[in-house]
Amino acid sequence: MRLAFILSEIASGLRRNLSMVVSVVLVTFVSLTFVGSAALLQMQINQMKGFWYDRVQVAVFLCGEDYGSATCAEGAVTGEQRDGIREMLGSDAVKPYVDSFEYESQDQALAHFREQFRNSPIVDTVTADQLPESFRVKLVDPEKYEIINELFSSMKGVDVVVDQRELLEKIFSMMNIASLVAVGIAAVMIVCAILLVATTIRLSAFSRRRETGIMRLVGASKLVIQLPFVLEGVIAAVLGAVLAAGALWAVAQFLIEGRLSREYPGTAFISTGDVLLLAPALVALGALLAGVSSALTLRRYLKV
Repeated sequence: MRLAFILSEIASGLRRNLSMVVSVVLVTFVSLTFVGSAALLQMQINQMKGFWYDRVQVAVFLCGEDYGSATCAEGAVTGEQRDGIREMLGSDAVKPYVDSFEYESQDQALAHFREQFRNSPIVDTVTADQLPESFRVKLVDPEKYEIINELFSSMKGVDVVVDQRELLEKIFSMMNIASLVAVGIAAVMIVCAILLVATTIRLSAFSRRRETGIMRLVGASKLVIQLPFVLEGVIAAVLGAVLAAGALWAVAQFLIEGRLSREYPGTAFISTGDVLLLAPALVALGALLAGVSSALTLRRYLKV
């Protein structure tokens, strides 16, 4: 009987304040879409960093068959050349600049490629012989890259020396800025959503002040009186969160997986699975914000 009463009160409140409820849904939808976008952008940044970003600063790529550089004119790197490069990396002359290094074979390069580009449609078309061997070098001081470049770029068996961190930092810094902008917009929109929920609940409580007064006189508990108001805000916010999750899923499905991953097969993109992992958090966040806002508003405007 009590459950039926609470449900009827919720339905009545939603009908009476339909325009405000729709506003709450829309504002929550927009704000949580920005929150979700910022979270997905960070996932994208972390995925693009991949296996080596935080550990490798310089890659010394070795020659393969039919490489065009002058140092690869004799063909693929030989075992003697490979050992000479390894010996140079461990020598006393280079040791002050090199913190550590590791050799990556073609099979290891393929395994790392498949890990990093697992969501790309080309992941199964690349074979080990298409990827170069390399030495992945961590420098004591990243600013000393030019010294390593001068020492190794002219060695036989070395195709090219690449400062991978420098190439990536510009991209990731731009993406981090975009993520911060999304977080900032999301914070403003969340404040708007909280204020709108509070206003909606206050109007709902005011329009039903006669009913709540009667309920006080007949001895209804505080929970029974306040719960319908709180659930009205929570329901509206959850609907907005579900819409936000749906919009993010559609973007991942049709824009990222359906278009970008095909147009840029060499880039590792997030997938709809990442959105599905994020969706419960968005729903929980929407419900939490609405619940807390409603409860605080009722404490002030609905004395029981």
